[in-house]
Amino acid sequence: MRVERQEILAAYNKGPKAVIRLVNGIVREFEKALEKLNSDIERDISALREESLLLAEENRELARRIAELESSLKTNSRNSSKPPSSDGLSKPPAKKRNTGRSPGGQQGHEGRTLRMVEDPDRVITHRVTGCGRCGHSLEMVTGVHEARQVFDLPPIAIEVTEHRAERKTCPRCGSLSRASFPEGVTQSAQYGERVMATAVYLNEYHLLPYKRLSEAMNDLFGCPVSQGTLVNAVRTASEKLRGAEQETKRRIAEAPVVCFDETGMRVEGKGAWLHVASTDMLTHYAIHPRRGRQATDEIGILPAFTGTAEHDCWSPYLTYDCSHALCCAHLIRELTFQAEECAQDWAFDMIELLREANETVKKAKEKRRAKLSRSVLKALERRYERILASGFAANPLPDARGQPVRRGRKKKTKTRNLLERLGNHRCEVLRFTRDFSVPFDNNLAERDLRMAKVKQKISGTFRSWEGAGDFCRIRGYISTVRKNGVPVIQALADVFEGKLFVPAAAGT
Repeated sequence: MRVERQEILAAYNKGPKAVIRLVNGIVREFEKALEKLNSDIERDISALREESLLLAEENRELARRIAELESSLKTNSRNSSKPPSSDGLSKPPAKKRNTGRSPGGQQGHEGRTLRMVEDPDRVITHRVTGCGRCGHSLEMVTGVHEARQVFDLPPIAIEVTEHRAERKTCPRCGSLSRASFPEGVTQSAQYGERVMATAVYLNEYHLLPYKRLSEAMNDLFGCPVSQGTLVNAVRTASEKLRGAEQETKRRIAEAPVVCFDETGMRVEGKGAWLHVASTDMLTHYAIHPRRGRQATDEIGILPAFTGTAEHDCWSPYLTYDCSHALCCAHLIRELTFQAEECAQDWAFDMIELLREANETVKKAKEKRRAKLSRSVLKALERRYERILASGFAANPLPDARGQPVRRGRKKKTKTRNLLERLGNHRCEVLRFTRDFSVPFDNNLAERDLRMAKVKQKISGTFRSWEGAGDFCRIRGYISTVRKNGVPVIQALADVFEGKLFVPAAAGT
């Protein structure tokens, strides 16, 4: 408040009361200004406090995001579910222990050297006609032989078989009788079952694209099969295998233990998922636009399955009413990351426990035991619980006091999520210790999927859903045939004759 000099002089001339009134007015104006200033300051402080809370929350979010990005840079095929191909040139070399042994087979190791056969297909005798020193003729001298054998492929050439159907006219009634051609011989010139089987095998199992396959057939066998003929061979084989595929699905659904997994693929340039169900004797592939429950329902194996499903804890699998077992190899990779990159001591202990439990089960199987003793199981479970308790104690939930209230589920660290998964599914993690038919890991399904990723790298995408379905059906059949020790080329040749192979019983 500004007071003019004249006002002060006028109040002074009027006497003390006027001066007091003037001073009181000045004080009231000052108090009002001070109250306004305090109000403004409090409002600014409140705004700053809110901004500080928001900045703190943003800082926490940024710190969490930075930690996620740093952790993703530290993940590789050894400590996560990433495939080895994603490691690139940055993958550190494997650490090898210095055992003091030289490379190669060790003493006492039974070698697999190529051995001579007693009945060679051809014998060539190289004769000595004269003495290498004096030149004297040795034609009449009886010699002894030193033998060496060369194993080689004979020149491969297409064998052309001409079928002639005879026609005869009956001298009695004059009617014309014709002989029938063999089933499947329908054209004046066509390729046989083994050519088609070999082409399908190289395309679907060894993943040769049609153009390179056409070149390979010409270079290897002198058989210039066109790309169109190759496509028709694959389509024909796929159609003939529909019945075998349905029977394989039915038998997998009846198996006591099945390994399930899935991986990303591309069809018609869009994302899709390749699903696999594997046993020791059977393989089934199916490709679907979705990854979750809708896909597995439509594939049709899990809805009818009542055994034990081995998988990597993908949540849609857990919704099915069957027993479950979690892949311990997958868990060990996650635990390795927690132990080495996040300094989680409990993770080292859990890795050691799982590996020791696996060794204990292996030794029991070698001794032909049907199960572990109750005391051993209880000891393993108590140790599991102690490790979990130490992990939870070292990783409590974050204190939510003083933080803005947000809707939805609270975010948790990867460490906490892993701990809760191990706690919620302790029975599924250790199921292999109680049921020896359950494997320690899901490697069976992962191996069956591995080459499909190579197919993805070679082709980039399936051009059609029909072609993707053909790949799944034929490759599943080849995998099943190989698991049962049946010659693949002959099995595929039989497909073109309508003879399908299905194992007598579902494996584990």
